[in-house]
Amino acid sequence: MEKDAPIYVAGHRGMVGSACERELRRQGYGNLILRTRRELDLTDAAATRAFFQETRPRYVIDAAARVGGILANKTFPVDFLETNVLIQVNLMRGAFEAGVEKFLFLGSSCIYPKEAVQPMREDALLAGPLEPTNQAYAIAKISGILLAEAYRSQHGASFISAMPTNLYGPGDNFDLQSSHVLPALIRKFHEAKERGDEAVTCWGSGRPRREFLFVDDLAEACVFLLENYDAPGHVNVGFGEDLTIADLAETVRRVVGFEGRIDWDASMPDGTMRKLMDISKIRELGWTPKTSLENGIRLAYDWYLQVAETPAPSSQPT
Repeated sequence: MEKDAPIYVAGHRGMVGSACERELRRQGYGNLILRTRRELDLTDAAATRAFFQETRPRYVIDAAARVGGILANKTFPVDFLETNVLIQVNLMRGAFEAGVEKFLFLGSSCIYPKEAVQPMREDALLAGPLEPTNQAYAIAKISGILLAEAYRSQHGASFISAMPTNLYGPGDNFDLQSSHVLPALIRKFHEAKERGDEAVTCWGSGRPRREFLFVDDLAEACVFLLENYDAPGHVNVGFGEDLTIADLAETVRRVVGFEGRIDWDASMPDGTMRKLMDISKIRELGWTPKTSLENGIRLAYDWYLQVAETPAPSSQPT
């Protein structure tokens, strides 16, 4: 990609989009097209089409989505399915009609079946039933992958898809009602330390295993894929290693400096027992993650202390 090529980052105010903006600027891509949700409603087909016709970006990173944790997904399945499908359809149609050279769609590891063979390869898609607690979001993201593939096969469009594992870092959502597990743990342990609590209660049994990728590493992978990948089939982007939620909680407790004990509320759902991505495909292309989990948690906690003690708005599209 030429350094002055116009690049549209959809969802640049969210955690992933803001990381992509930072990485593009770090690498010298200065001609970025950015719109807030107030400036452009991506669920509005006519407005999205007009935006593309006016700005004519050459490259697009689709980091716009409505996201949230288990509780939010269980409570608002219509919102997660409908909003995300509308955003994806409008962005891809607008990009295709405006002649965008390459479009990168970002999905999620939740696209894979609940009982997928571990680590999860790209060909596990649609091989079995999904995890019920985030099924609506997963179906929306699967539809995005299939739509990108359809544009490739029917129109020859350079549309590609990347599937990140669980993400964390600057810009994350720390609202305890709608956040994912890692930022929720950071906030819980921080507030417990500030109050001098004897214990922190965490959801579930602590036995499920999860993989976590620092969001700036994902952003680097996104730019790498735009520059180096143009083929059918989505690409997993992960850390390549996992750990139990109990071990994660201990790591966060240590980083935050909370000295009390951890209690587990087994009445709360665990979700899928293991989710580890097979990242051999992107490794073979030449990309590997750089940020260790503990260092990444320290960076995320530093960001929380600086700017995020007021909770972010609960799971709105960005």
